[in-house]
Amino acid sequence: MRGTRRPRLCLAGVMMASALLATPVARAAEPPDGHLTDLVNPFIGTQNEGNTFPGAAVPFGMVQLSPDTGHSTGYDHSQDHIRGFSLVHLSGVGCRIGGDLPVLPTTGEVTETDYARYAAGFRHADETASPGYYRVGLDSGIEAELTATERTGVQRYTFPATDHANVLLNAAQALHKPVASSVEILDDRTVRTAITGHGFCRETGPYTVYTVTRFSRPFTAYGTWDGTTVAAGSRAGHGGAYVRFDTTGDRTVEATTALSYVDARGAEVNLRAEGGRPFDAVRERARQAWERRLGAVRVRGGDATLRRTFYSSLYRSFLAPNTGSDADGRYTGWDRRIHRAEGFTYYQNWSLWDTYRTQCQLLALLAPREARDMAISVVRVDEDGGWLPKWGYGPVETNIMTGDPVTPFLTTAYQSGLLKGYEERAYRALRKNADGVPPAGYPGVGREANAEYLANGFAPYIKDRPRTKPGDSDYHEGASVTLEYALSDAMLAQMARSLGHHEDAARYAARSRSYRNVFDPSTGFFRARDASGAFTGPADPAAGVGFHEGTAWQYQWLVPQDIPGMVGLIGGERAANDRLDAFFAYDRLLADPARTAREVWVHGGAYDYYGADKYNPQNEPDLIAPYTYLSTGEPWKTTDVVHAALTLFTDSPTGMTGNDDLGTMSAWHVLSSIGIFPVQPGYGTWGLSTPVFDRVDLTLDRRYWPRGALTVTAPGTSASERYVQAVRANARAHDRTYLTMRELRSLRSLAFTVGPRPSEWGTSPQAAPPVLK
Repeated sequence: MRGTRRPRLCLAGVMMASALLATPVARAAEPPDGHLTDLVNPFIGTQNEGNTFPGAAVPFGMVQLSPDTGHSTGYDHSQDHIRGFSLVHLSGVGCRIGGDLPVLPTTGEVTETDYARYAAGFRHADETASPGYYRVGLDSGIEAELTATERTGVQRYTFPATDHANVLLNAAQALHKPVASSVEILDDRTVRTAITGHGFCRETGPYTVYTVTRFSRPFTAYGTWDGTTVAAGSRAGHGGAYVRFDTTGDRTVEATTALSYVDARGAEVNLRAEGGRPFDAVRERARQAWERRLGAVRVRGGDATLRRTFYSSLYRSFLAPNTGSDADGRYTGWDRRIHRAEGFTYYQNWSLWDTYRTQCQLLALLAPREARDMAISVVRVDEDGGWLPKWGYGPVETNIMTGDPVTPFLTTAYQSGLLKGYEERAYRALRKNADGVPPAGYPGVGREANAEYLANGFAPYIKDRPRTKPGDSDYHEGASVTLEYALSDAMLAQMARSLGHHEDAARYAARSRSYRNVFDPSTGFFRARDASGAFTGPADPAAGVGFHEGTAWQYQWLVPQDIPGMVGLIGGERAANDRLDAFFAYDRLLADPARTAREVWVHGGAYDYYGADKYNPQNEPDLIAPYTYLSTGEPWKTTDVVHAALTLFTDSPTGMTGNDDLGTMSAWHVLSSIGIFPVQPGYGTWGLSTPVFDRVDLTLDRRYWPRGALTVTAPGTSASERYVQAVRANARAHDRTYLTMRELRSLRSLAFTVGPRPSEWGTSPQAAPPVLK
């Protein structure tokens, strides 16, 4: 049992860290015009593999219209040619997907059909972006502007005076691998396409998107192409189409493109429902939609840079998942049949291995109505297609990443009160997923190594086992998969117990201790085991064999259901804190936090996952790790580590930490800045650390959060005043390092008192987050 202790920290180290830690102390007022959208920089993360995009979208929109420069996921700030403005992007993904129907304005004759050859040069000095809007001046003299509705992308092109002003619609090229495409010119204003593709890390799918584009005025000429052959006057083709305008008088051409994952009729339905409005009206409606969304969080304190990075991360947190149903409610299910969403919006694009740790909790807090529909959509994936998703794009399973991320995603929704009326339906789907594997004919792998896990208590690492289905294989990452399965079992046990399924709860709770079965006492770390049960691979815990995108050093903290049990395995609390200090390079961190974060933690590029014994803030496996100190009697170190990690978020194209992964890293930034963080993903436990703002006012949906508002205060928080001295919840002293979901739902105010030195707050044995039994 842990005893109360006085914090052990060198005062000189505190003062040096205080001088260097980049937690701003300057104060800034609200934006002069009151527009929070002015604090968002969509270019953050567009360089160094953040893989974000600067284009136009509304919150959770089906269409995310943005320029593609030649980077595998769309836009790279270091490049200087635009190949087209395409309809589909996923913010921060690590593999190519989307980029459907790149459209580009040109002048002169149309002779090239490869968008890499007709790409237009541009300069960043002539480029701007804000939520719902993008503009660029092309070297050709054409100005391009983009905005969006939920299911349409709206373009405005201002040409030079010419009778050869063209718009090229390239159906055959995209970020993914095309399978088939068709293009039809329906009349003198309208072009229709169907594009089938597959991709995303490995060839999965295929899927089809349907588009219809309507121009603001008739075109004077048109043609299509197949391969490299351009046919003037042709109305149908497979490669693409061009339409031409005379801009010697009216130099502006507007176009609205509607998208559907259902059929051509769906694209027409979406165009009728959301099209027909002038560009500026659509742009203003998009800005207002973002203003309302961002306005749910009002911060006071912090300098302009801190506020821009915060609101930019909040913006990116609301870009996904994406609307999948058409305006009439129809959507394509995972059985490839057409279904109708009644009483909810159907969503798609499930980067669950990433988002279950941060983003789904943030959406449950700030966008619960949409988060409920998202959870219902995942349940419908099972009911339509036969199994829960792992990494779903559109209507298909990609099988990217490993473990069982759908369980903590759905149990988060349950613990947040978002599954009312669907509790048993969700539980049945989760139980089936947790206790079996999908049939051979189903495209998904589910818990692929479940048979061995259930029989032996661990998922084996079988290096050369052939993949039975496209995507990643749990057998190739057996050590981390065991930890992920056990985490999911712990969260499902809590849901089962709450619903009265006590035998199931006991069974899953017992399975949640399976993490112990991959602990190697000879190394003191988790380690892969082969099919015979022998530990295998290098003994060096930094090697990463059997761990998905990480090492044993990084995965050792992924036991949020039983931190005391994990601590016992590695030798007790003192040994755990020593290991945490080594992991975070804590002594160096105190001396120079920002440099330690950037040069010690970030030891390579975004995809350098292995060979490291330090925290990797660029990837998901150890996102919760800074909060482990809340369970080991040294909670002030969580603040030190978190605030150092926050320095990695900057107001520049390189200002992301690794891939954003559909808002995962952005949500980490937002929650950690506010001072509350989901330390047990899949269950309602919120860890506490010092906020970076003097005050944060959250406006919450009363249908899901009865109080309707929460104010978090930390007056005077700064680099020199960053340690929690006391916490008051609803004006009552709160001595624990966490809040339960019930407590959070009852809160009106959470007040932090901060000071220059660590205190005894949160150091008692009773202060730590609970063990889930």
